[in-house]
Amino acid sequence: MTSTPTEKVVWTIFDLDRLPDDGCRYEIMQGDLFVTRAPHWKHQNTTGKIFAVLQQWSNESQLGEAAVNPGLVFSEIDAVIPDVVWASFERLKTMMDEAGHLMAAPELVVEVLSPGKDNAQRDRETKLKLYSTYGVLEYWIVDRDLQLVEVYRRDGALLKRVCTLYASDSLTSPNLPGFTAIVGQIL
Repeated sequence: MTSTPTEKVVWTIFDLDRLPDDGCRYEIMQGDLFVTRAPHWKHQNTTGKIFAVLQQWSNESQLGEAAVNPGLVFSEIDAVIPDVVWASFERLKTMMDEAGHLMAAPELVVEVLSPGKDNAQRDRETKLKLYSTYGVLEYWIVDRDLQLVEVYRRDGALLKRVCTLYASDSLTSPNLPGFTAIVGQIL
């Protein structure tokens, strides 16, 4: 018996609407479906700390808002749920659909690494490419285990790593005027 090649299944945002609401995260990147369980307590705690410092700065600066786990829909085949995003009020006016999903790139996306090689590879490679393609200005990859933050910033058409910050370093950003946080306080 010979097997014939099959066409690749391409998942879309319309397929996501039909998936169960079972506590899993369903994301699609380039039409591939990724399913992950609810993150670990420490992952959620780190996400909360990052959101808190970004939102406190946002309240003081009045420049935008942070959100935890927002739906980010870039296209019919690219829809993800980052851990934290920050968007200026200017961008928020034009990028949100009626369902409250972001339909364009926010200025900042933050992913907190989950355990496992596949999870780290997805955040460091697949999502980095996705965020580069769709115009995110800055991307932070937070590694709780190694106690560091990798900072990527837009350089032309790509997000490129500009620094790796450790627990005692200050995290700042030209995209967030006046924002500063000690890395160890958000890990």
